[in-house]
Amino acid sequence: MKQVFLLLVLGLGLFMLSKFGFSQKTNRSNTIKKQSMDQTDKQNQVIYFAGGCFWGTEHFFKQVRGVTATEVGYANGNLPDPSYEQVSTGKTGFAETVKVTYDPKIVDLKLLLDLFLKTIDPTSLNKQGNDIGTQYRTGIYYTNGSAVPVIKESLAELAKKYPSKIVVELQPLQNYYNAEAYHQKYLDKNPGGYCHIGPELFDMARKANPAPKDTTATQAYKRKDRSTLKKELTPLQYDVTQNQATERAFDNAYNAEFRDGIYVDITTGEPLFISTDKFESGCGWPSFSKPINTNLIEELSDNSHGMRRTEVRSKTGDAHLGHVFEDGPADKGGLRYCINSASLKFVPKEEMKAKGYEKYLPLLTNK
Repeated sequence: MKQVFLLLVLGLGLFMLSKFGFSQKTNRSNTIKKQSMDQTDKQNQVIYFAGGCFWGTEHFFKQVRGVTATEVGYANGNLPDPSYEQVSTGKTGFAETVKVTYDPKIVDLKLLLDLFLKTIDPTSLNKQGNDIGTQYRTGIYYTNGSAVPVIKESLAELAKKYPSKIVVELQPLQNYYNAEAYHQKYLDKNPGGYCHIGPELFDMARKANPAPKDTTATQAYKRKDRSTLKKELTPLQYDVTQNQATERAFDNAYNAEFRDGIYVDITTGEPLFISTDKFESGCGWPSFSKPINTNLIEELSDNSHGMRRTEVRSKTGDAHLGHVFEDGPADKGGLRYCINSASLKFVPKEEMKAKGYEKYLPLLTNK
């Protein structure tokens, strides 16, 4: 069913293919980096879910508070760097899979497992919704053995509710390749796209892990709709943040800005970077060694323009910011967040208190 729907979408025109990065096949990550295989740090951990068509499963998990990144791809198959067309044959061993990165301090694995199991028919072998084939089998793939007891517990609890055998795979992740760019965040780009997960489940995911009430909060940052942003932003700011455009190097507001202050998301006002983490990289755009907090941003694979890069977006505003590279100063952690000035607003130190950013002032003296 999904292949039929996809053919209809592709038939709308080559310009749509180009927009979503399908005009040419690009090299994707052909190995799992060690840091991805060993996600045992306290800030971010990873689990992989195969739940039928990955469009819906990805959209489902991005609703959950505490999930810091989602990506669709192909897991546990038998050939290198597969294409969607190859996986669709059902002969590659790959399963359409969603890589879910989450902060265990905000959401625990047990909740993610319970939510996932509500989106599938766990007794259906190689079939979910209208999609049939081994690529649509259900599975949970782990990179950290400590997750296994928790997963087994959830599957055992599930088995008690069904008279038929549970056929959800539980395996270590053997390999994983991120899917083509046009598959990433597919339902964001195509709200009417095919999905085997009903809208009521998306709503459930949004409400599954509510944030505790913060009685000390003085300001809430909220995502704005595109029509509002179109009125509030300049054409360049809108094109960069909403259409992933890139401003001209060396001809932008903050490349040469090195005063003390804070850089906030132009779409929400949420603080993202601090001046003490800014450095001169010579690339022509503002460069930072790190964000104020990694939970404020989302990092996604970007295979557009024949390149393999990591896109950086604001998590609250879902605004395109730029890209992150591994050629930053070694003494600052080795990363370079290359950010468009058009996606930021700079607030000088002397104006931070008046504009509601007083609590961030210590960052300028403690670093």
